[in-house]
Formats: sequence, structure tokens, C-alpha cells
Amino acid sequence: MTTTANESGPTQLLRTPFYKWHLEYGAKMVDFAGWEMPLLYTSIIDEHRWVRSSGGFFDVSHMGRLRFTGRHARRFLDRVCTRQILGMDDGQCRYSLVCNEQGGVRDDVLVYRFDDDDYLMVCNASNRSKLVRHFNEVRGDMVFRVEDQTESTAMAAIQGPKVMEVIGQMSREVPTLKRYRFVEKNLLVLKMIVSRTGYTGEDGVEIILGSGMAKMAIGMLLKDMGKENAVVKPIGLGARDTLRLEAGMPLYGHELEEDIDPLSAGLDFAVKLDKGDADPLAGRFIGQDALQRIAADGPARRLVGLLVEGKRSPRQGMGVRLGDATVGAVTSGCLSPSLDRPIAMALVARDHAEPGTRLAIDLRGTLVDAEVVKMPFVGR
Repeated sequence: MTTTANESGPTQLLRTPFYKWHLEYGAKMVDFAGWEMPLLYTSIIDEHRWVRSSGGFFDVSHMGRLRFTGRHARRFLDRVCTRQILGMDDGQCRYSLVCNEQGGVRDDVLVYRFDDDDYLMVCNASNRSKLVRHFNEVRGDMVFRVEDQTESTAMAAIQGPKVMEVIGQMSREVPTLKRYRFVEKNLLVLKMIVSRTGYTGEDGVEIILGSGMAKMAIGMLLKDMGKENAVVKPIGLGARDTLRLEAGMPLYGHELEEDIDPLSAGLDFAVKLDKGDADPLAGRFIGQDALQRIAADGPARRLVGLLVEGKRSPRQGMGVRLGDATVGAVTSGCLSPSLDRPIAMALVARDHAEPGTRLAIDLRGTLVDAEVVKMPFVGR
């Protein structure tokens, strides 16, 4: 571990099982949510374009992995998740939100079902401790166990249009997986969970396995990665962010926050407003009453995509203007490597959220024209 300073004194940065491997590939390492992570290896633009054209390996071991087991595991998850967990199939993943009582987002998560009393939740690194505290506070008399497996496991995402060709050389089953499904596989003596969700807009897989053998396993799976003609190359967090922004995918701390509800963020599909009817014992999910009130009148603001004129990239917090009035704020922005122009996501007043609406962004005193567009900015 390395040490970094904050207001309360030095803290130890956590390292993933791939840390030494990142250094071998020349990564620029940064502090990300308390983990020492690769920002980039060559350049964000080059790495971004490589994922869009071929394939990239992302170390996402910093993301939280919480295993829920026991008699009331499913019932509890239905209590804290906005999406219906009841009725999921074995081997299915489901995207959901964990909300506060006001309907704001504590985190967005992926729930994996192994059995009716066995689930895995993948959450954001910055929210792992917060969620564990929250779950302990609201568990009541439900009988289940939560095991934090984050530091005992590793997680990698392999994304890009040519990835399934590479994976297919090791497994015939994985390339046939449907979206938001997973399978448990053995690579020689190594047991791993392989899912097909994605956070880049490209096809690919996520792999979860024990931390002790993770580096060796990925080396076996992607044995050509360090070579000149490699299909899959290592990609840092910088390109992961520009890729997800082009794909119109929200990021906690930007499009999602404790004071931003999922309906405003356009995540209606991940909110089941009549939840509780199917399983009265689980009851209504936390935040459901507030979200029903928001849905009744419609959210006051909406998350939109913006195509921006010029070459300057908008940044989070910059005002979105219509004439002299501020009608919203940028949540994320970048110079899109695929479109070679600035793009942004922003929360704006719902009256100005229709595609084709002409707005402006205040780039530190300079107003730059922008147009509301449908997302994603870039498809597969």
C-alpha cells in the first residue's frame, strides 16, 4: 500500500491484485476512492479508440462485492433495491438503485442471483462502506448474512467488439451468454464468475475470481495482451470514463447522488413503483413513497445529452443556460474521441429537455452553444 494525506492524517491506499501488473505495463497510478488505480497507460484517446475498435482490459477490482446469503437474503434485497429481485432467475444479473427515504440515490448496483438465498451485489468503490452501514441499520429482524468479498476477490472487465473472439478460444459457453446473465466457470483449477453486462457501450464480459490467483488467470486468458499484435490491451480509468459517457451511462457522483432521484436521471426502467404487491412481507422499498410522488407530477428536471460547439470540454457543475436564465447544470463532459467534439450530460428543467432544444453552456464566463440530443452519443 502507499500513503496519501487528508485532513485527518495519512491514509493507506488499497491495491488490487493487478497492481504490480499495472506497473509492468507503465500505468500512471492515481488515488481513486481510496484505491491506487491506473488512470492511463499510453493516452486516454488512444485507449478509448482501441476499445471501440478491438478490446480492452479494465481492472475494476476496486468496486465493492457484497455477498448476501440466508433465509431472508432475497427479501432484504427487495426492501433496499428499487428493482424487483423476486422472480429473478438463477444466473441472472439485474441493474438497480439503492435509495434513501427522499428517493435520492445512495448507489447504483448490480445484483447477481445464484439461488433464492444467495446473491452478490456489485457496488461503487466510494459507496461500499456507506452501503454496509445502511444495510446494518435497516436489516431489522431479517435473517441473512452479508460478507464483504471485495478484498478477497478480484474483478476485471474485458470490453470491445473483438473480445468475444478471444473469449471463445477458451470457452464455447461464454460467448452464448445473453445480456445480463452470468455463469460460473472453471479455468483449469480456478473458479470464476463470468457475466455479460458492460459499462462502455461495447460487448464483453466481467470476471470475478479469487484475488490470490487473479493475475495468473488473466494472464492465461489474455496471453497475448503484452504483445505487439494483441487484440486486448490494458485500459485505464480515464478511457473508461469517456467510454461510458459516450454510451450515455450514469456515474455515481455525477449523474447520481443522494439528492438526485433515478427518475430525474432517466432510470425509470430500474424503478418498480408498484413493488411490494408481489411480496407483502418484503414491503415497499426504501424511497418508494417519495418516488411515487415524484412520478405523479413528473420530475422537475431531466438528464439530457448535449452536443457542444467548439473544442472546449464542459465540466461538472457548469451552468446550462437559455438566454439569461440558468436552466440546469452539467453533470459530466469530455471531448468525445469517437465524435471528435465535446459532449456532455446535464440535468436541466424538464421544459427544456426535448431533443433539438438549443441551449448554451457557461464555460467559465464564455457561453458556448449546445443542442439536446438523444443518448447514447455513440452506439455499438
